[in-house]
Amino acid sequence: MRSSPTPTKWAPNQTAAPRRTAREEVALRPVSREVLRRIRKIEIITNRLVSDQLAGQYQSVFKGRGMSFDEVRPYQPGDEIRQIDWNVSARTGDIYVKQFVEERELTILLVVDASASQSFGTREQTKISDAAWLSALLGFSAIRNNDRVGLIAFVEQAEDTPEDEALLFIPPKKGRSHCLRLVRDVMAVEDWAEARIAERRERARPDVQTRLETALGYLNRVTRRRVVAFLISDFRAHGFTQALGVTSQRHDLIPIVTSDPGEETLIGAGLTFFEDPETGELFPGWVGGRARRRFAAAEARRRAELQQTFARYGMAPIVLPTGVTEDLESRASRYTKAIINYFRLRAKRQ
Repeated sequence: MRSSPTPTKWAPNQTAAPRRTAREEVALRPVSREVLRRIRKIEIITNRLVSDQLAGQYQSVFKGRGMSFDEVRPYQPGDEIRQIDWNVSARTGDIYVKQFVEERELTILLVVDASASQSFGTREQTKISDAAWLSALLGFSAIRNNDRVGLIAFVEQAEDTPEDEALLFIPPKKGRSHCLRLVRDVMAVEDWAEARIAERRERARPDVQTRLETALGYLNRVTRRRVVAFLISDFRAHGFTQALGVTSQRHDLIPIVTSDPGEETLIGAGLTFFEDPETGELFPGWVGGRARRRFAAAEARRRAELQQTFARYGMAPIVLPTGVTEDLESRASRYTKAIINYFRLRAKRQ
């Protein structure tokens, strides 16, 4: 939210900045002493939280959940209906079920929304900063259990944006140094988001938007085997419902919903300009009691519809609690409790 002249609108025939891939953009972000200090602090705090609280819950939920298809066999009484191979059954005329073998290790993929809307924050911490903490918590939990962890970070894009300009993929690996690299890259895409916001304040890009379906489609193509994918996003996007359903059938997809207190209540008074951080467009509005009530009602509807979408595909999201400004360790502890509560509820359903 800001008040300033409307930025120049972008047109396809205008001269644009040199195109760079997402990997090149991340590589351009310097690893300053401040960044190194933040990474080190994240590592110390998250390692302690993982050791004291999170590792056991992670293991109880995901240990032995990595399964790969082996063969089909005739149906026997007591077999689960969801294991029936309907294609084979239709061809043979008899009912067959799929058999799976347990894999020795899991693959964890952190699918991180690094779009400009994730840079919003009315506290000291933005939503993308929260994603960096979550990446560390989940990443260190994975490597402690000898699992591999990788990253897919994605930004807002136009329909014709090349995939490698909007997606950053770090293949899954094991080890502490690899996990720290993932955290550093999430912090780098945060810096990149700030740069895009600044550019679009000079020249708006109404043709770009967050496209969750692109990231989910890429996840389905790049991973042939079933993985545990944590989708970290504010889910302020449209048109991703079908892709969400397809991905939840192929992978163990766990949505983590980020938010900020400033998104729950309309801020400002009187004539106020609101900025779309992804496009750079400005929208004037009059903020008063009626506007605040309408805003609160619209936001409540949006959240309810999102919950209904998750429920439709059998997904129970982790909704991060919002709160007032607090120190980093308190915030990380609060997020850890939210993840642990989710793991406990999930373990009861298994």
